Amino acid sequence: MKYTIETELETDGRYIAEIVEIPGAMSYGKTRFEAIAKAEALALRVIADRLENEHITTEHIEFAL
Repeated sequence: MKYTIETELETDGRYIAEIVEIPGAMSYGKTRFEAIAKAEALALRVIADRLENEHITTEHIEFAL
């Protein structure tokens, strides 16, 4: 599975990162890197929950900017 990360600089100086394919998987950070890392961590929690509850199966996970 491949997941797309979109980032944007907010007017207040924070960055927001969103995993497009996972609704609600978005996070703010002081830097672009921090926002991406937090969004990836959240996405991995969602994916782990889905795998554990047999909603999806996957051999590998790939994030792309």
